[in-house]
Formats: sequence, C-alpha cells, structure tokens
Amino acid sequence: DTSLAEVNSFSSSMPISPSSMINQYKFEDEPELRDLFITVDDPESHITAIETFITYRVVTKTSRGEFDSSEYEVRRRYQDFLWLKSKLEEAHPTLIIPPLPEKFIMKGMMERFSDEFIETRRKALHKFLNRIADHPTLTFNEDFKIFLTAQAWELSSHKKQGPGLLSRMGQTVKAVASSVRGGVKNRPEMFTEMNHYMETFSQKIIVLDKIAHRIYKEEREYFNEMKEYGPIHTLWSASEEDIADSLKGVASCIDKCCKATEKRMAGLLENLLPILHEYVLYSEILMGVLKRRDQIQGELDSRVDALANKKTEKDLFSEEIGKLEDKVECANNALKADWDRWKQNMQCDMRSTFTSMAESSLHYYEECLATWESFLASQTVHPQVEEDSEDRP
Repeated sequence: DTSLAEVNSFSSSMPISPSSMINQYKFEDEPELRDLFITVDDPESHITAIETFITYRVVTKTSRGEFDSSEYEVRRRYQDFLWLKSKLEEAHPTLIIPPLPEKFIMKGMMERFSDEFIETRRKALHKFLNRIADHPTLTFNEDFKIFLTAQAWELSSHKKQGPGLLSRMGQTVKAVASSVRGGVKNRPEMFTEMNHYMETFSQKIIVLDKIAHRIYKEEREYFNEMKEYGPIHTLWSASEEDIADSLKGVASCIDKCCKATEKRMAGLLENLLPILHEYVLYSEILMGVLKRRDQIQGELDSRVDALANKKTEKDLFSEEIGKLEDKVECANNALKADWDRWKQNMQCDMRSTFTSMAESSLHYYEECLATWESFLASQTVHPQVEEDSEDRP
C-alpha cells in the first residue's frame, strides 16, 4: 500500500522525467536537480546447457547519502528487471510503474538475440530504470536500491527471501481488482473521467501503433525493391552506349534515395515505434492502476454498507472505516499526483516524437527531390544545341 509519506513526497517542484527531448534540455540547464544517474550498456550473451540469455551492465552514479558508495557496477538479466517491476507494483499499487519491453519486443520485425533486438531492448531497459530514478517516490524504493547495488549472488539471495506481507497484499489487490469493472458506487468524478480518458487513449494509441508498424513494413518492402532497381540500370548502361551516362545517372540517384530510405527506416525503428509501443503498454498499466484504486474504494464502500446493516460492534466498524477512508484518500492523492506527472510526460514525449518524425520526413523528401532535380538539370538539352545537331549532315 501507498503511505501518507509517499503522497506528501509529491510536489510541483519535483523534476519531470527527462525522457523527452524538451525535458532533457531542462536537466542540462539544471543538473543539480539530479542525484542519481543510471546507464544500461555492454550486453553479453551467456550460453548454458539449459538456456541462452543476455546480461546487461548497469552502472549507477549517485551523490545520495543512503548509498554506501558513489558508483556501482552490476550485471542484470531481463528476469531481474521483471522482478524489480513486480516488487514496485506490490509496494506501490496506485502508482504508475514504467513499462518493461515485452519478452519478445516487436515480434516478427527482428530475430531474438540479433544485434538489432538486443540494442532495442537495451535502450528500453535503460529508459525503464531512468524513469524510476526520476520518479519522486519510486526512486527511494528499497528494492530499487538493491537492484542497483547488489552483486548477482546477493540479489539472488534477496529474491529467495520470499514474499512478505506487503507482497501478499499486493497479490490480493491484483486478484480483487481484476473483478472490479467500474461498479464502484462512490467513485469520485475525477477517476471516472480518468477511466474514460484512458479507454479513448488506449484505442487511439493502439491504432497509431498498428499504422506505424504498417508504414515501417511498407518502407522496408520499398527499400528492398529499390536495392534491386538501381543495379539494373547500371547493367543496362553497358549495352546502351548512347544513353549509358544517363542510365548510370539514374542508378546513382536510386542509390542515393535508397540510402536516404534506409536512414528513414532506422529513424522509424529507433524513434517512433518504441515510443508508441511504450505508451500502448502504459495504457494497460494505467487501466490496472485505476482498477486497483477502485478495489480500495470498493473495500471502503462494502464496510460502510456493513456498518449500516450492523446493530452491534459499531465502534469496531467505525474504527476500521476510518482507516479505510485514510487509505482511500492516500491512494487517491498518490494517483492524482502521478496522473498529472504521467500525462505531462506523455504529452511531451508525443510532441517531441511526432515533431522529430515530421522534420525527418521533410528532410527525407527534400533530399530525394534535390537528388532527382540535380540529375534532370544535368540532362537538359538546350534548344540551340538541339538545332545544331539537327543541321549536321
């Protein structure tokens, strides 16, 4: 459960996640706001008789007093990141935990354990840890600290301690929350609006994600065809002496456009697709958080109804209801603060992503247009030259 201390830790003066370009500039201007820097790099393949897996180096630099050292270096595999995410969800059921890349991220677009796949995952894991580090509450989670600092055997030992009371409560919340479908009687209007917003957002972002994947697929098919189209003109020029230079010029233009298309595809794969898919995952996370909030509200409502029908033990029920009211208020405040923060980050990310892709598309088409215009200008035959050629016997 969230505590009152967590709610009070939210403040309008807290830094916003530096995930977007805009916020990155903000932190460059005000570096003193950050005291925890995390880098995920250096992936390594491990092959055993049982499995093949990748580990990543996690380097942490910090000036926080609660850390015993100012720098740590550990290696973590994907399962360790999954463990951290589950522990954060258990400890903070009404906070928005950043999403992790799926087990097979962008399935069908790249092979597992390929360099491209590993690099895509590394970037996603890097973003996951830095989003947590920039969160005003999650950044002080004890399991997060252990994840960043413990050696492999220490982390393994910590995992084997088993779920405590908090973990079991988190699992109970998940189980009960899955049965809540908006039937809460006294849900505040704000959270009803959040539900409606997320339903619409989820539909829109899923459609955008599908369209972006379709665009990338079409670009890849176009690129593959263009790679075959250019060399054909070069071969053709060998048998057409009179127009050999023109054919070679066409082949050169196609080659330049091919390289520009490859760069554009890399931009889609690196900048657009991961952001859109991340927010598809975020939409699922937000819907789960809202359901958990409703479960806490539903628990209070059921106790209030029980008190109304109960003639004895009213004092005991009243005390329990008072605690539940505090719990609901705490959950509401935590979610409201996290909601505002998430929404602001989302808008910055979307604005930055679509602006970047628009600029990239403009540059791509301008580059291709300039290539062909330059070629056409070199092929222009002046009228006087044409007349002279006709007058020759």
